[in-house]
Amino acid sequence: MIKLEGVKKAFGTQQVLDGVDFHVPEGHSLVIMGPSGSGKSVILKHIIGLLNADAGRVSVMGKNVAELDRSGLRELRRDMGYLFQHSALINWLSVFDNLALPLRETTKMSNSEIRARVMHVLDLVQLSAAENKLPSEISGGMQKRVGLARALVTEPNIILYDEPEAGLDPEMSASVSHMMRELKEEHGMTSVTVTHSVSCALTVADTLAVFEKGRFLISGPPTEVLNSKHERVREFLGAQLD
Repeated sequence: MIKLEGVKKAFGTQQVLDGVDFHVPEGHSLVIMGPSGSGKSVILKHIIGLLNADAGRVSVMGKNVAELDRSGLRELRRDMGYLFQHSALINWLSVFDNLALPLRETTKMSNSEIRARVMHVLDLVQLSAAENKLPSEISGGMQKRVGLARALVTEPNIILYDEPEAGLDPEMSASVSHMMRELKEEHGMTSVTVTHSVSCALTVADTLAVFEKGRFLISGPPTEVLNSKHERVREFLGAQLD
């Protein structure tokens, strides 16, 4: 479903990705952890085609992302949802219109079809009563769930989560993590998640990978990674658990 092979990316003299390799099968959940500023979100931007690799290959659903033209990228992105770290909602649009916008821009759905789809995903994230509110009128946790609903509204096969628990209290963070897991189990979504939260990783991941200095230090089942004897992995994960 998603495959990176020998992917390299530098910004000036800084080598951010240094030969990244991984494969996420259909219906699988990969969670990436690592220090702040290590380049984890850069991986997501390569998958969705916001950045192109300096070397190597990024394949999504069998397509080489770097070879797609604007039309091809637009078509690919219809099958991908992206939950931004800070929700990235449009402040002057209601919750309903924030979710309806991608459907209006990328589909030929009627107004009644759009309304049915939007209300369905709002119901999934338990926010159907907030449809007419502006983002400023709801809490940070609710904004995060609206961001999740927007990522789901096009019914993607793949969803990318960038720090889904950022800015949330522990209770809301746990709620969002469990919602992510339920979406995977009920709808078979393939996902890649970037997070600093061990709790989120344990809830969501089929495979947990620790990333630093442009490479993966280790990847495997979450309990196996947490029990790793790799010195740097133990230092990083130990700091998260303290």
